[in-house]
Amino acid sequence: MQLLSEQEIERRKDREELMKLGINPYPAEAFPINVTAADIHRNYENRKNDYKSISIAGRLMSRRIMGSASFGEIQDSTGRLQIYVRRDDICPGDDKTLYNSVFKKLLGIGDFIGVKGYIFTTQTGEISLHVTELKVLSKSVKPLPVVKRDEDGNVHDGFTDPELRYRQRYVDLTVNPEVKKTFITRSKIITQMRRYFDDHGWLEVETPILQAVHGGAAARPFQTHHNTLDMPLYLRIANELYLKRLIVGGFDGVYEFGKMFRNEGMDRTHNPEFTSMEIYVAYKDYIWMMEMVEELIEQVTESIHGKTKIKVGENEIDFAGPYRRLSMYDSIKEYAGIDVSQMDEQGLRKVCSEMGIAVDDTMGKGKLVDEIFGEKVEANLIQPTYITDYPIEMTPLAKKHRTEPGLVERFELFVNGKEIANAYTELNDPIDQRERFEDQLKLAERGDDEAMAMDLDFLRALEYGMPPTSGLGIGIDRLTMLLTNNTTIQEVLFFPQMRPEKKAVELTEEEKLVLDLLKKEHPIDLGKLKEQTGLSNKKWDVAMKGLSKKEVARVQKDGDLLTVQLL
Repeated sequence: MQLLSEQEIERRKDREELMKLGINPYPAEAFPINVTAADIHRNYENRKNDYKSISIAGRLMSRRIMGSASFGEIQDSTGRLQIYVRRDDICPGDDKTLYNSVFKKLLGIGDFIGVKGYIFTTQTGEISLHVTELKVLSKSVKPLPVVKRDEDGNVHDGFTDPELRYRQRYVDLTVNPEVKKTFITRSKIITQMRRYFDDHGWLEVETPILQAVHGGAAARPFQTHHNTLDMPLYLRIANELYLKRLIVGGFDGVYEFGKMFRNEGMDRTHNPEFTSMEIYVAYKDYIWMMEMVEELIEQVTESIHGKTKIKVGENEIDFAGPYRRLSMYDSIKEYAGIDVSQMDEQGLRKVCSEMGIAVDDTMGKGKLVDEIFGEKVEANLIQPTYITDYPIEMTPLAKKHRTEPGLVERFELFVNGKEIANAYTELNDPIDQRERFEDQLKLAERGDDEAMAMDLDFLRALEYGMPPTSGLGIGIDRLTMLLTNNTTIQEVLFFPQMRPEKKAVELTEEEKLVLDLLKKEHPIDLGKLKEQTGLSNKKWDVAMKGLSKKEVARVQKDGDLLTVQLL
């Protein structure tokens, strides 16, 4: 049985009353719309003759009843518009039900209505819609949170709890308009990147999400099972190996925006499901890719903000190139004060121990270097910085450095202390690639559950020959965080992964009585609480056992006293 609040009960009654009046609170027919709130505010003063017969729809967000005339606000996808409703205008005949009963009593905040009329300016200078027709489009039976704003725009009683905002994003988008702006910006970022790639003649493609071999990155996959094929499949951790197959097949440039899935931890910059853009261009190397990324990010930033310098937290970031370039080993030397370039695995373990960095036996040389870098370097990389030339153990899919033995041609772009892009001169030697995969298998045998698997079909593709290629991956979520000045990935995902929602507990009348008293005072002496309830011994015992079983309250010993604690 669904437990309803007093407001929810009243709204359901209003819904029934509308039906009794012959008004369908959820009509099927389309409502014509010929304008938006934003268009009216933007253009009315210069084009007043164009707004004499308009039709618009949205949520009713406020209402001020003043006898036979009222003001209110509706909100569509672009913003809010004040409406002016006169009884005799929407009820020209003798029947005034639509105003007296429907608008004044049966409609509530959050209901969708369609209105027709003409735009005018009030005596206080407010652009408003004088309503001549009104239609109920959808009755809301659950009240929206009331977010109050004063004359200065300050918010009071806001819908601000992150748990509720992320779980009920539909409410968040409705009552917090700045949230919608974040996701509009996210869409513009992707659109601008697509335009840049398409202008260069590179092809947008799609590759499998369900893969027989998880590859393309060092990460723990999600595993599932295909019943018809009777085989395990993995949600992709990267699309790299499939995109490179297309380069083998003859495309000079391919890219994909897609969801990736990694069965790993969650924090302010990690979600198990995230969006990545990967692009591969033939006959290029990682030096060319650095120049391309600078141009791309600069153009995207300017298209969003109209400039390349923007505020991110307490820092002003300049996305105009060229960006600083610093090798992995030099960055550790600069920020950690130690040269690890010639150290073996044991030497790196000793350094980690001296620095208080936690490591385990599954970690090879590459991961140890990465741990030192993450602990001592990353947070210092505020302005856009390329970290280049990684140890070969860290990057099984990148080509060996052309001049530096033991390194590969790779860079990562760091901004504001976080990595947002990763690129290689791609390894296209099938013999070398097979040996790298075999090294990964050895790490897996040591217990590294993020080690790459052997992808025999990808090796076969390389054996047919892949031209020199450079590849790049950009984390769209993190890039959006930067360009919208958000500090958590949950703010730029419509529906971030959440723990299961706790189900509402159904209580008996006696249990509700005890709970209401506990909300006023807890912990409380058990005898005192029982006396306040006025329940018989039997009903008291049943109520307390029920609250304990439902994990709502518990009895605990406090010295010589028994007290009741609300959980």
